[in-house]
Amino acid sequence: MYEKTNNHQFTTAAIQMNSQQDVEQNLTDIKAAISEACQQGTKLVVLPENCCSMGEQFATAERFDELSATIADYANTYGVYVLAGSLPCSYRPDGVIVPDGRLRQVSQLFAPDGTRVARYDKIHLFTATVADKQGSYNEAATFEPGTQTVIAPIETENAVYQLGMMVCFDLRFPALAQRLRQAGADILSAPSAFTYLTGQAHWALLLRARALDSQCMVIGAAQGGDHVYKNGNIRQTWGHTAITAYDGTVINSYDDSTLNDTLNNTAASETNKNYALVTAAFDKQSQEQSRQKLPIFDCHRLA
Repeated sequence: MYEKTNNHQFTTAAIQMNSQQDVEQNLTDIKAAISEACQQGTKLVVLPENCCSMGEQFATAERFDELSATIADYANTYGVYVLAGSLPCSYRPDGVIVPDGRLRQVSQLFAPDGTRVARYDKIHLFTATVADKQGSYNEAATFEPGTQTVIAPIETENAVYQLGMMVCFDLRFPALAQRLRQAGADILSAPSAFTYLTGQAHWALLLRARALDSQCMVIGAAQGGDHVYKNGNIRQTWGHTAITAYDGTVINSYDDSTLNDTLNNTAASETNKNYALVTAAFDKQSQEQSRQKLPIFDCHRLA
């Protein structure tokens, strides 16, 4: 079982949101969540997938540079690492415009001075038939998959931690989590917007499984609740933001899809907040000791 110690810890935060298509309101909520997380002493804040807008991907992509700069400014203002879960972007990391009128789904890590530490373009694109109102999902119709795995350093006063970056559907592919661990990851980020049905069935299991596969902490920051699109459609996401330790233990979680319905010690203390905050201490020493006791990557033969 996961045991807390006082050695080599730093506190992480996962934010659950109910992002709508009002970008300015979403930014207000993001800033408030980062501010509260910093008040609790966190060093890394992870925002969910589609944090600035659910839907309206092409309109949001036109504001990619502006929105990235705004979140970078929040990181600088509060002196904390901020992972902007995902933003749609019209160009690849090398600046080349994505062909065929598609976009990239981009996760970015910003340092406490506001500089961008890393950009990860989502590799696995959600394709599924789901028994909900939308029925079928095909991200590849809108997005081009990324091609590169990304490890990003997080520097603190006492240590440097390596963050392996994932996004949502990536959680279903253990080879990615294993490759990130092989590249040196200590922590895996998993900003997400799981559908209600697939999340209900698999979200918690996937977070725990990827933690066990990689022997890394996994930070699952989620969208949750009903998202009303401008065309009248409604998309429902699962929520249940959680942070899982290297041994598959859930350290802390917000156990609801919608905000403000179930308030406990993992959520906001006031019912009018448009986010839930889940925090957990990362203990690298305990994680390393566990890896030594169960050296699965010394035994790995297939990858």
